[in-house]
Amino acid sequence: MAPDLPTVIAIDGPSASGKGTIAVAVARHLGFHYLDSGALYRIVGLVGSERGANLDDDREISHITLNLKVKFEGDRVFVDGREVSDPIRGEAAGAAASRVAALPGVRSALMALQRSFRQPPGLVADGRDMGSVVFPDARLKIYLTATADERARRRHKQLIDKGSGASMATLLQDIRDRDFRDSTRAVAPLLKCIDAIEIDTTGTPVDVVVAQVLQLYQKAQQKTQ
Repeated sequence: MAPDLPTVIAIDGPSASGKGTIAVAVARHLGFHYLDSGALYRIVGLVGSERGANLDDDREISHITLNLKVKFEGDRVFVDGREVSDPIRGEAAGAAASRVAALPGVRSALMALQRSFRQPPGLVADGRDMGSVVFPDARLKIYLTATADERARRRHKQLIDKGSGASMATLLQDIRDRDFRDSTRAVAPLLKCIDAIEIDTTGTPVDVVVAQVLQLYQKAQQKTQ
């Protein structure tokens, strides 16, 4: 990492592995900025779907992406002045995000926006290619994982808490389908970087994982001093 660039902690992993929850907690503890890169793809998927666009058409979706005005206010997300915090967290937006994330033009269009979040005193970024593509020089790279069954249970609980419902079997299949799409796409596939530290969050309390990440960050900091 160049000495004049703010520190980045990159947290990658598959859907429902705990990336967002852990990244937000780490960012708050350190006083860092936070980037939910998945929200950007969910926004593109949501807007594309609302406009009746072909989510597999790179040119069409890239054009939509370049013209979006995205704003984050805490855990609230706005696009073109409209709050989309809840819609982008739905299963449909998640599935759409997985499709548009496979498009090279879309990923290129979002690259500059993602990197613009790298500001002092530092950034915690979560996603699927934060350490491998967007911030390859990150000070610390974490790869979170969990069993498919565990991740389906988490997604089910999230939906129940929001007053929605879905069968466990359907959610489990969706998780597996999304894993396959994300890991086999031609552009920036989901993968564990060779220099990333893997943490299995299955059955592990959030505060325990957060403590692990903070400890690893402190060790990474000491190595650079």
